[in-house]
Amino acid sequence: MRAAGSILFLPPSEWLNPMTEENRPPEFVEALAKGLAVLEAFDATHPDMTLSEVARRVGVSPAAARRSLITLSALGFVGQRDKRFHLRARVMTLGAGFYFGARIDELMLPELRQIVEAHGDASSVATLDGDQVIYIAHHSTQRARRATAVVGARYPAHATSLGRVLLAGLPDAALDKVLAGMEPKALTSRTVTDRAELRALILQARKDGFATTVDQLDYGITALAVPIRAPDGRVIAALNSSGYTGLVTPDQMVAQRLADLRAAAARIGAEAARIPALSALFDCG
Repeated sequence: MRAAGSILFLPPSEWLNPMTEENRPPEFVEALAKGLAVLEAFDATHPDMTLSEVARRVGVSPAAARRSLITLSALGFVGQRDKRFHLRARVMTLGAGFYFGARIDELMLPELRQIVEAHGDASSVATLDGDQVIYIAHHSTQRARRATAVVGARYPAHATSLGRVLLAGLPDAALDKVLAGMEPKALTSRTVTDRAELRALILQARKDGFATTVDQLDYGITALAVPIRAPDGRVIAALNSSGYTGLVTPDQMVAQRLADLRAAAARIGAEAARIPALSALFDCG
């Protein structure tokens, strides 16, 4: 099994979807984009890096990385010890505004706790960003060490139940575009990487209204996900419940957990449109 965090955060150069010169707005500030990418380059497996490591991970020149690091250091977001840079606590304020503005504690965590109390294991909410999913809420019993779904983490959509449900919510043209630009990687020996097979599984999830996965993201993870819909029916996020392969099967999850997940998803969706931070994230407003 992989150590927790080994596939959790992909290098920005792998998941960023840089805008081309043609579709960038006139006001696009490239220096700001690079600075944000530098912040996002630090993670559990890269808590501190040299300037050259940052440049390589972000995919920018050492000079550009240096300018970003100096600016971020002056603003209090990055610190330095010897030749290695690290994030400082102030960086947490960037996400805190959304977390509290979206009322994650009030709206989502009670639903996730209820699911975990009823069925054990873990439950998460995620939204789609290109061909990745971003976790915005998570609750777990944390009984074993495996890939960790912390808030803010990214996973490849093709290897998660959440991702397949979110991709299923896209219009056909948008789905085809994502799949065409996707380079599915095998994260385990069971990860589906064939685009045609992935598309069939995604369309089946659209038809069923849920998706299940077994050992796709990491060994030992079996998961069931359902869509969270805006009042107009659009898929705006996804909710899952995951367990340990060998202790629960996909069929058992569907039989025992699907109704609870759908009820929780309906409640979250109904609330999302009236919360500014969530309506902005989900484009509900």
